[in-house]
Amino acid sequence: MKNNFTLVKPGSFEPANHWYPKALNATIHPMVSFFLNLSTDRIVSRYTHLNPMVDAHALHDILTSQNSYFRWAGADLINVTTEKGNKRMVVIENNSCPSGQKSMPLIDDFQEYGSYRRLIEETFIPLLKNKRKSIEGSLAVLYDKNPMEASGYAATIADMMNEPVYYIYMPDSDELESYIRFDDGVLLFYDGTEWITIRAAFRYVTQKPWNRIPLQSKTQILNPIIACLAGGRNKMVAAKAYDLYNTELRPYGLNIYTPETIWDVSKNEIPLWVTKMGGHAVIKIPYSNAGQGVFTITSQEELDAFMERDYDYDQFIVQSLIGNYEWSSVSRHGKYYHVGTIPSTKGHTYVCDIRMMVASTSAGMRPLCVYSRRAEAPLLNDVKGPYSSWDMLGTNLSIKLENNNWGSDTNRLMLMDRRDFNKLGLGLDDLLEAYIQSILSMKAIDNMAKQLTNSKGQFRSKLFKSLNDDNRLIQEIKVK
Repeated sequence: MKNNFTLVKPGSFEPANHWYPKALNATIHPMVSFFLNLSTDRIVSRYTHLNPMVDAHALHDILTSQNSYFRWAGADLINVTTEKGNKRMVVIENNSCPSGQKSMPLIDDFQEYGSYRRLIEETFIPLLKNKRKSIEGSLAVLYDKNPMEASGYAATIADMMNEPVYYIYMPDSDELESYIRFDDGVLLFYDGTEWITIRAAFRYVTQKPWNRIPLQSKTQILNPIIACLAGGRNKMVAAKAYDLYNTELRPYGLNIYTPETIWDVSKNEIPLWVTKMGGHAVIKIPYSNAGQGVFTITSQEELDAFMERDYDYDQFIVQSLIGNYEWSSVSRHGKYYHVGTIPSTKGHTYVCDIRMMVASTSAGMRPLCVYSRRAEAPLLNDVKGPYSSWDMLGTNLSIKLENNNWGSDTNRLMLMDRRDFNKLGLGLDDLLEAYIQSILSMKAIDNMAKQLTNSKGQFRSKLFKSLNDDNRLIQEIKVK
């Protein structure tokens, strides 16, 4: 690494550099492979057979349409049930620029690029063929974390395009201005000798990307920043996007399932909403990710600890808590609780989630990767046991290290391989449900992004402010 960049040349892709060792050496579970290779027609046929109130034509249209802004997403879902055994997949959030490739066993042992290649060939490269928006220049991958995956995309693009790719570290730092700038919407990068024009960039910048990358960019960027503000990195607007889209979906028998969500909550109001949810709730800073800014509340002590802290933003969301049946929130939808993993040999069930990575292609929406993460501690009947509620419920693997670096707790990673998949207790229809929920939530955010952009491609700042009236956030946004 020199001057915060590497020039990645064609022929440099090495699988060992872009997968966790346990994933690189794993054999994909046959059921997961079967799911990933299902055609859209077969998915629609099976899903509507199990859900006869769903309009097959409407679902087919959704799955075969293309997104305008939010073209690459990773939904986090949990498998829940009620006391009557009614199971469903619930969307916790849908992320722009998600991780997943390094945790996914190869679908075909002879395709060493895995889904890196599918995403680049079917979603990124088509952006470059848009002559109306094309400019002359080089290609780049921008990242602020997850170098294992980000560098995999850089090497894949270099091979697929047969040209060098600038692999550029882009942290939230004052030093950034010395080698990154936007001139009239064009991304320029200083390589130590000259300023290089970047015609298109694959973005893996996840921490407040709107304060470094402008909303209006002539350089093609996947995903553009508007996808983040519309819900891909903004849980506040995402909740509203889901609500609006559900109104459109209702006549077709479709619905995005989420925890009950209260938005636009000031800090002082939080105790009132927690009480309304029976003393059990989840509080989220809407613009955080990687497991940061999420607080599970199951006791007065946990609530007091939250209220004593200071936060960077003025607005929060409060959601119903899904835990053990004995201590889940009671919402208007009833009481959901975690299905969890198959009990271990010690009789322990663990909370786990499902990450479903999906992409918009010329043929419509397609699944790319699936993996799971489990909580650190087993799910107990008594929330006042030896573990904190976060230890029992938190599944994110990201660990914040010193010097603003990130690591991962891979011990809790559960692969879609022959060994781990069986522990999840999932079937093919559960994967289909997770996929449909991922696509619907992705479509909702893309629709919101379109609403926040006028006919000239400009950001509708007044509309955004009406949806997300948080001055601290608005001051961070780089429009041009």
